[in-house]
Parts: sequence; structure tokens; C-alpha cells
Amino acid sequence: MSEPWPSTPLAAAERAFDLLTCPPTPLSLDCRAITGMPPTVLPLNQVKRTLTSSATPRPVRDLVWRELVIRARRDGPAWVVAAVGVAMPGLRRTAGMLARGWRGDIADLDAELLAGFLQRLGTVDLDEPRICGRLVDAGARAVKQARDREAGAEFVRVARVWTAPPPEPWDHPDWLLSRAVAAAVIDPDEFLLIAWTRLDHLSVQVVADRLGVEVEVARAWRRKAERRLVDAIGGGELDWSSLLPKGRKVTDAARPAGAAG
Repeated sequence: MSEPWPSTPLAAAERAFDLLTCPPTPLSLDCRAITGMPPTVLPLNQVKRTLTSSATPRPVRDLVWRELVIRARRDGPAWVVAAVGVAMPGLRRTAGMLARGWRGDIADLDAELLAGFLQRLGTVDLDEPRICGRLVDAGARAVKQARDREAGAEFVRVARVWTAPPPEPWDHPDWLLSRAVAAAVIDPDEFLLIAWTRLDHLSVQVVADRLGVEVEVARAWRRKAERRLVDAIGGGELDWSSLLPKGRKVTDAARPAGAAG
């Protein structure tokens, strides 16, 4: 008896990718013309492993992603599924960060993440670096917009004076960085660059090697990302402070008259 089809969007996309890449006729990419890749035709699950390896330089990843996006635009649904499947490690990591503090159905956020990714797949500039990162960023922005739409149901609104304690001016650094990714202030790679060097105290050289960039590039990249982070914190962009206690929902009895259901 076959396994039931997954009920969550990311798991379903991953299953579809696995089916496309299983023997005897896995969907494959001709890598012979892609500098830095093995000079052969590779099944896409092997392409995925190569792209997620720290030994693969970023420019090589972008060359492969350029080809994947071209195929997705030109060759139909199988290659769209392929693009999602190859990006799945980044999508999973981003989904995990975006889900922190969310009390609704995680599948809803995953669906928004995929929708944003797929919409951007048709328009992303292939001459700019970080093709996959920018696709995942678009998904993150879609999730942030969805969370903002839901915020109306999580915040108490009243037509009279309301006293509430001010939000604490501090937060766990990981949560702050996660919200910055969700708000598209920084991307997932910048999250890792800042977290690994500032919080885990790894050297910039070690992290630069992991990310496939030169150490001076990594330092400049981190500096720009941290500048955006400081501006976002100062501007209140990363403040998600609900007036409701954690885990509590607004009941019909507690809603002010005229509030949406």
C-alpha cells in the first residue's frame, strides 16, 4: 500500500520532487556546460546535494540556478517542481524561522512561502547574484504580509483608553534575527553570517568558507546587513508585540462590538 500524500505544502512539494528524481528515469540536468559542476548529466537530487555543499562556490550555485529557472519558465510544471525541490533546504530553514511565535496553522504560512517563491520564479533577474536566496526572500515577504493580515485578529482594538505595559526593549537575538528574515530586512544567508560570527563566535574566515565567499566580501556583506538591521530595529520594523497573553485567543465575548469575526 502506497504512503498517503502529505497534507502540508512543503512536504507535498518535497514528495513530488522525490518522485521526479527517483529511478529508473530521474529528471536530470546536463551540467557539462556549467563551469564548476561535474561534467556529466546529473539527476536533480544529486544537483541538490551539490548546491547545498559548503564546497560549492556561490558563483557555481548561481550558474546552476540560472539554468533551473530558465527550465522552469520554459519547460513546464516538472521543472517548477524541480526548482522548489532543489530550494527545499532553504525553504525549510526559512519556514522554521518564520513559524516562531505563530499560533495558527503552520501549513498556511508554508503555502504563502511557496506562493511567494513561485511568483518570483517568473520574474527574478538571472543576471544578479543569489538567485535562490532572492526567490526564498520573496517567499519570506509573502509570509510577512500574511502575518500582518492576521495581526488584526490577534491585537485588541478598543474605542476607549487602553492601558497596557510597554513591550520590553530587548529580545532573544535569534528571535530578532528570525523576525528580520521574515520582514526581508536580511536574507537567510545573512542570518547565518551574523548568527555564526556574532552569537556562535565563529571566525569570519570559517563562515566565509562555509558560504563560499572571500573573507573580505563576507565582512562587507555582514557590515551592510547589520546596518540594515540597526535601521529596522530603530524604525520599529521588527516589533511584533501582541497585547494578548501568549497562547490566548480573542473570544467572541472579549471582542469589542463591530470587530471582525
